[in-house]
Amino acid sequence: MAIPVRPPFSGASRRDPRASALLALVAIALCGCSFDLGSWSAPEKEAPAKAAATAEAGEGEARIHTASGQGLARSGKTEEALAEYDKAITLDPHYAEALYSRGLLYQTQRQHQLAIDDFSSANGLTPQRAEPLLARAISYLAMDKIKEAAADLDEAAQADAQNAQIWTTRGIAYERLGDKAKAAASYSRAVAIRPRDEAARSGLARVGG
Repeated sequence: MAIPVRPPFSGASRRDPRASALLALVAIALCGCSFDLGSWSAPEKEAPAKAAATAEAGEGEARIHTASGQGLARSGKTEEALAEYDKAITLDPHYAEALYSRGLLYQTQRQHQLAIDDFSSANGLTPQRAEPLLARAISYLAMDKIKEAAADLDEAAQADAQNAQIWTTRGIAYERLGDKAKAAASYSRAVAIRPRDEAARSGLARVGG
């Protein structure tokens, strides 16, 4: 899904190369998402036929509202999109795609704690996926919670070791923590996967890799 990007880091200086790299990374993160999180949920326990049918109907409606919200978000209709996501989550509080999508929308609005809450819920429902962890790490970085971001990125890298974006973001986190060795290793992994990753290449040059 693609969401119109508004710079989510109000306190970042334009002259800070790390801030510029992070802003560019967030733009990539929010414009290149096409994940079907709804299919990630663990199978539910066996339930009576009537309850199962009701749950299935609720999930179907949640999917419809989520898809509508994604379309509205792509059109820049933020409030309408948020209303659709809210409806989806009310219908099915365990629908991870709606939670993740709403989190991305909050992120573009710089409402990072709300975004973190939704990403945490999505991660709890789909712990094997890297995307909610990466998204939550980006919001943690925006809030200067660097250690929390690094922990999420360590876990995300284990879940999806071939995702260059995770390694670039991890490099940014460890660079901000002052750990040049881990930053360089992360940037190097990103460049190995995606040689034209300018954020990673610039980061690698900064930390002397």
